[in-house]
Amino acid sequence: MTGLSIEATLELWASSLRAVKARMRPLFRQERAEAAGDAGPWRQQAILGRGCRDADALRDIVRDYALETLADPDAVLVLDETGFLKQGQASCGDARHYTGSAGKITNCQIGVFASPDRCR
Repeated sequence: MTGLSIEATLELWASSLRAVKARMRPLFRQERAEAAGDAGPWRQQAILGRGCRDADALRDIVRDYALETLADPDAVLVLDETGFLKQGQASCGDARHYTGSAGKITNCQIGVFASPDRCR
């Protein structure tokens, strides 16, 4: 992606994410809260908590996508777990966890990010 404009880079990422989302869509039968017009996350949390999904099929889709997209003999995958402090009760996945962001157990969401990096 070296030399591309920010707009072109963002469109490339968005296109790639749309493609992997299309692969995953058959595994999830419900639409997301904002697409469904829900006022809050509660219905979506209920769907995630009680919904039937095929975890093995999802794992296989993500693995195939990662290999197709990131496979390179000189590549490394950087993983980072980050806590996002929360003060309200309306965020999906919001609970008391330890987070290094605060240095204690507090109300937060935990996100895990993966980023490819090629060694040069």
